[in-house]
Amino acid sequence: MKYLSRFKNDLVNYWDYAKYAARAELKAEVAGSYLNGVWWVLEPICLMFIYAFIFGFIFNAREQYFTAFIFVGLSVWTSFFQQNLKQSVKMVKKQKAILSKVYVPKFVFIISKMCVNGFKMCISFLIVIGLMIFYRVPLTWNVLFAPIILLAVIIFTFGCMTILLHFGVYVQDLTNVVNIALRLVFYMTGIMFSIEHRLGDSHPELAFLLGKCNPLAFFITSLRECLLYSTTPNLAVLGIWYVIAIVLSVIGIITIYKNENSYIKVV
Repeated sequence: MKYLSRFKNDLVNYWDYAKYAARAELKAEVAGSYLNGVWWVLEPICLMFIYAFIFGFIFNAREQYFTAFIFVGLSVWTSFFQQNLKQSVKMVKKQKAILSKVYVPKFVFIISKMCVNGFKMCISFLIVIGLMIFYRVPLTWNVLFAPIILLAVIIFTFGCMTILLHFGVYVQDLTNVVNIALRLVFYMTGIMFSIEHRLGDSHPELAFLLGKCNPLAFFITSLRECLLYSTTPNLAVLGIWYVIAIVLSVIGIITIYKNENSYIKVV
């Protein structure tokens, strides 16, 4: 409990630093660019059209509201989850100059990075809303589940980042392992297709495994269900993943606090 209490106090004390660092990084990304912040909108739109052409035209994917269907997956995976996990592995090493001079709780860098990528995810979801208006997607009270699902995504991502931050200090090749693992999980998450429609009839066990036991697949599918298809997500499975995400986050926080004094010696 002492570590969780310390985490709460550090979160309050260093929240302004995390926000300032996130704003500085966002400004640095578009510094010197002719289009400035327009790239935050233009990049995901271009990526969406590329995937829509490849999977919609070449591979003949025909999900209802297909462009919005793809963009929901890309918003969670590409804009947020994937970027956060990749950047968390070498987070301590990149902050060596700061950590060698002053003490900063290591999870503050995680929160700052999540704010940056969370901002980009919010822009992507604004585009999703625009697509929903374009397609005239009927709205029901099920859309209220979207913030609850996104909170689960945030907590789960935070937990994964804390674990990767810790092991990234000691394991030199972890970046390569994470990149390969994310590439595999990308194709197992159903970002460009519906797992249920593609595998449900021919391989129901595999569809269940990928759809419910893969957290990102479940989160993305649930978001599509409540935003696009007026369906209530599986609340029992969502509750299980909430518990797992919280436990993972607690383990990560405790692990970092117990070992953070040795990080600067290793890097």
